[in-house]
Amino acid sequence: MHNEKQNILVAGANGTTGKIIIDLLKKSEKYTPVAMVREQEQKEAFEKENVSAVLADLEKDLSQAVMNVHKVIFAAGSKGKNVEGIDRDGAKRLTDAAKEAGATKFVMLSSMGADNPSANEDLKAYLQAKQEADEHLMASGMNYSIIRPGSLSNEKGTGKIELQEKFERQGNITRADVAQTLVAVLEDGVQQNQVCEILSGKIPIEVAVRA
Repeated sequence: MHNEKQNILVAGANGTTGKIIIDLLKKSEKYTPVAMVREQEQKEAFEKENVSAVLADLEKDLSQAVMNVHKVIFAAGSKGKNVEGIDRDGAKRLTDAAKEAGATKFVMLSSMGADNPSANEDLKAYLQAKQEADEHLMASGMNYSIIRPGSLSNEKGTGKIELQEKFERQGNITRADVAQTLVAVLEDGVQQNQVCEILSGKIPIEVAVRA
């Protein structure tokens, strides 16, 4: 077993969930985080914390961002301001760049409802963008895990979730638990080439993702 840490590119590293992901990866014995950010001052802030960072824009060329990267977590989002440019096309662009660079797994933060956008009139455009990004990843030939959480809250994480292919109900989950799930499925063979939904629950995340 080789003990070299894997470089994990985190798109959306400066977001609320992204920052939690970076912290988890920093503490990991298996992974080294690479924060993908758009602003120079964000890059400097991460570097002060001893986190490697790359300047990249999801709407532009991403080939430099994925150099020497083993795996990718896509946790970026436009907060509804640019769902086509960021949530859809940005995710597609990063998928293609990661594949081209030889990355071995792509973990996508999606959303419950992305399987049927027209069921939610308020979020239809966003969910449509997520659906198209997910489908692009599934068709890419890369190994992937697509995680679709319920409504996100900023409460303290519990380290426990419920995971199903599809829930018949709505529900909430903390950003911290989502972040921990995204890191847990980085491992080869865990939720490999699967799409799943997650809500807060009673099963430890490490167990739930392997069930």
